[in-house]
Amino acid sequence: MPTRKQRRRRQKELRHDYEYVYVDGEGREVEVDEADDPTPRRNGKREAKAAPAKRGSAKPIREVPPPSWSKVLKRVAFIAPALFLAFSALNHNQSLAQKVLITLIYTGFFAPFMYLMDRALYRSYLRRSGQQVPARKR
Repeated sequence: MPTRKQRRRRQKELRHDYEYVYVDGEGREVEVDEADDPTPRRNGKREAKAAPAKRGSAKPIREVPPPSWSKVLKRVAFIAPALFLAFSALNHNQSLAQKVLITLIYTGFFAPFMYLMDRALYRSYLRRSGQQVPARKR
């Protein structure tokens, strides 16, 4: 015996099972034969034809500005107080100097990685847009 979910699914399939007809040259509606059926069947159900996959996106590529340390330092200045508050809440037994020191250490590690991420995003933008990627300085 089918489960309740299977019965509901079957009822839904029956509700949405449409007959395919076409209008012939004289204006009469004629049912489609199984051989002329445009949509193939599998397990007694009609399958919708797969839509062709779109290549790329219709919207333009968003411009990514080149990386700069000034933007990174602005972000660090925004995130440092949040880190301080998080460390204050997590390490409430430590002194104020220890919390500030931990915050400075974490933001010191955080800033270069943020710059590297900006640079990677900028280089990928240049590759996608077909522009010349600057050579690495050695």
